[in-house]
Amino acid sequence: MIKKSIALMLTLALMSSCVSKKVYNELEAKHANLKKENRSLSGEVDELSKANNQLTNDKAALEAELARVTAERNKLQSDYAAAEKNLGTLQASYNALEVNSDEALQSNMKKNRDLLAQLEAKERALAAEQARLTKLSNDLQASSQRLQELEGMIAAKDASMRKLKETLSKALNSFEGKGLTVQQKNGKVYVSMENKLLFSSGSWAVGTEGRRAIVEVGKVLGANPDIAVLIEGHTDDDAYAGSGAIADNWDLSTKRATAIVNILAENKNVNKQNLTAAGRSQYAPLASNTTPDGKAKNRRIEIILTPQLDEISKMLNEL
Repeated sequence: MIKKSIALMLTLALMSSCVSKKVYNELEAKHANLKKENRSLSGEVDELSKANNQLTNDKAALEAELARVTAERNKLQSDYAAAEKNLGTLQASYNALEVNSDEALQSNMKKNRDLLAQLEAKERALAAEQARLTKLSNDLQASSQRLQELEGMIAAKDASMRKLKETLSKALNSFEGKGLTVQQKNGKVYVSMENKLLFSSGSWAVGTEGRRAIVEVGKVLGANPDIAVLIEGHTDDDAYAGSGAIADNWDLSTKRATAIVNILAENKNVNKQNLTAAGRSQYAPLASNTTPDGKAKNRRIEIILTPQLDEISKMLNEL
């Protein structure tokens, strides 16, 4: 508004040639002062605007604080009311307890006596259970020790049977490829000899080469007198076609097993009580009887060597 007035005045002054230079200069000075004053007022307006914003923010903060304090006051009033109510309840309870204190005391004493009796009973039960657990722990420790001993004995038996198998394999090495095999399985050693190494067809008389193999087996058994020896005779499923002292394959397999036992018994170091002869006839074949090769594999003598397991069996029964 001031700027418009000054401009109007200047315009009028310029339009009038009657205005003096002195008046013009005065007007110019007034214009400059007014501009300076306008700038000062603008600065004050900015400062006042900032102050107004700050006051607005402060007001909002104070209103928030007032709301918070009001909420706390209301909560305190609520808590005070609840506490006052609880106090009244407690006072009533106290009064009731005071009236019935003797009766309550007697009742509590009885409850305490009952609880003490129950506690003593539980302590006795706990002591008995602890004793039982101690006994079980001792039994478990003893069983574990026996189990370790048993495992050691089994490992030793396995090691001795491996050594026995290696000894037999070495002793019978010259018969390799002649129908003789040595295997270790299920904790036992199996010496299998096909009949072509031992017998002629239909005969139970052991040939020279077969006798030599049996004698080598006997030497190993003589050095291991605690080994149980089962000699099994096996045939194929062809019916026995001979005559005379042999009735059938059962009879033939049994006589062949007995013939092997007799040769082993010739070695004085072999424990005769550990020798057993058995005839299995055709009922435990290794291969199919439908081919000549299968029949040849089934016609055999098996010498099964088993370690003495009486001590191991006893320990197993004790576990």
